[in-house]
Amino acid sequence: MNKLTVVMYHYVRNILDSRYPDIKGLELDLFIKQLEFFRDNYSFVTMEDVILSKKNGSLLPENAILLTFDDAYSEHFSQVYPILKGFGVQGSFFVPVKAVVEHKLLDVNKIHFILSSVEDINLLIEDIKSDIEVYRDEYSLDDFSSYFSKWAIANRFDIKEVIFVKRMLQHALPEELRNTLSSKYFEKYVGVSERAFAKELYMNESQLKQMVRDGMHVGAHGYDHYWWDKLDSDSLEVEITKSMDFLSSLGCDMSNWTACYPYGSSSGDVVSTLKKHGCELAFTTEVNVANLEQHDSLLLPRLDTNDFPPKSDNYINFTHNK
Repeated sequence: MNKLTVVMYHYVRNILDSRYPDIKGLELDLFIKQLEFFRDNYSFVTMEDVILSKKNGSLLPENAILLTFDDAYSEHFSQVYPILKGFGVQGSFFVPVKAVVEHKLLDVNKIHFILSSVEDINLLIEDIKSDIEVYRDEYSLDDFSSYFSKWAIANRFDIKEVIFVKRMLQHALPEELRNTLSSKYFEKYVGVSERAFAKELYMNESQLKQMVRDGMHVGAHGYDHYWWDKLDSDSLEVEITKSMDFLSSLGCDMSNWTACYPYGSSSGDVVSTLKKHGCELAFTTEVNVANLEQHDSLLLPRLDTNDFPPKSDNYINFTHNK
């Protein structure tokens, strides 16, 4: 079988020594140790290797591994990229365009830093409960208990209270209200200018162009970082085409462009839209090792950095799956 292990990263930084030590990510020294583990146990491949394999059926090396980095954080350029260069490894970086070109904080990042800054998650839940009552008539909202029972469901990384906050501010509430509340809570708990924060948090266009010139791969991650499967066809078309235009402006090879679903938000309609625009590969958040002979090229699964040493040995549960 033509197997490929795809690893997903988000924050890779000196977290414990930062202003936000509760942010969930990978410490930089552990990232280096993880690369050493991969070097000793896997064969690094490039995105171009994977595209070629998918196109002509050629086999990847045994224990092939591809590294992907979501959301275009500034440390991906300042710290991750030089380390990858030192190991002779290509990284694939998926960029939400609005964060880079408009210096706007993505809702997902506002939520991360709100959660990292609040002392007690129940305080934030009380804020949401109160605001649901304030805006209930204006936005025809359900009652708080209905939202909580529907969305407060723990996953393998977060407790149910955290998931509830994320889902309410990501998509459960109307977009206009989500924007209002996330900015309100960001000001209350983080207390920093959103624009200034965004300029520090994300890479800029010059940095992305430098990485493209130097052999790194840069792919699409939407313009606004919306849940693609929740958009109507026209809005989805805008998200995809604006992402493609941005990749082209960076000097990316648009005959081999790729995508990564924000929040893993794939669907049949989304796949069809990507296919229509010639997307070669697209990556989900489904937890598994990819089999290029079986998986759709636009629905490739990934494992998380936390599934590998030095964080854990969870990868073993997927490596030997048939």
